[in-house]
Amino acid sequence: MNKKSYSYEFVKGIWEINPIFKQILGMCPTLAVTVSVINGIAMALATTFVLVFSSFLISLIRKLIPNQVRIAAYIIIIASFVTITDLVMKAKFPEMSKSLGPFIPLIVVNCIILGRAEAFASKNNILKSLLDALGNGLGFLIGLILISSIRELLGSSSILGFKVLPNSFDPLIVMILPAGAFITFGLLMGFFNSLSLRKKESEKEKLIKKYSDKLIKSSNELVEN
Repeated sequence: MNKKSYSYEFVKGIWEINPIFKQILGMCPTLAVTVSVINGIAMALATTFVLVFSSFLISLIRKLIPNQVRIAAYIIIIASFVTITDLVMKAKFPEMSKSLGPFIPLIVVNCIILGRAEAFASKNNILKSLLDALGNGLGFLIGLILISSIRELLGSSSILGFKVLPNSFDPLIVMILPAGAFITFGLLMGFFNSLSLRKKESEKEKLIKKYSDKLIKSSNELVEN
């Protein structure tokens, strides 16, 4: 995919620069709220909302923000949307807000949002910034669902409150404890790193074969001449 295309700006956040498994950002909420899938989804949606609208506004006024105070300006913008998210969740979803605790207000210092603001939204147009924010938000959502699904399944024998594993299965209590978050994240990181290495090795072999074939062809042409 052309790295300058609009579709690439969206897709890259899902895998190439996935916030969790590639950039290793937002680890506090990733490890803390993934005891259940519903908590993971809620956290990801809240973060995505803040990420999308802060990226939009930062991109819109990027030329008006003095370089010397840009980080402070970004934090004020992000904090405004975090406040909106926190108030809406407390009003409409009080149980979910209570379950997530301080991690909604802490979105203000989430490195994913500030990182995309500094690295991308402040340097690109509105459409690209929105696509970048949506892609990273989706990547964050996929990561949280993956981790929370494994932890809830093995720790509670259920997913989203529905019993999945048989009664004969003895739940692994460690999976709903902080240690379970580190174990799950570490195993997934190892898995995805192995996939990346295999892909690089495959691409390397293809490249070597391509130039070897060209070299052989050129040698044969020289011999014939």
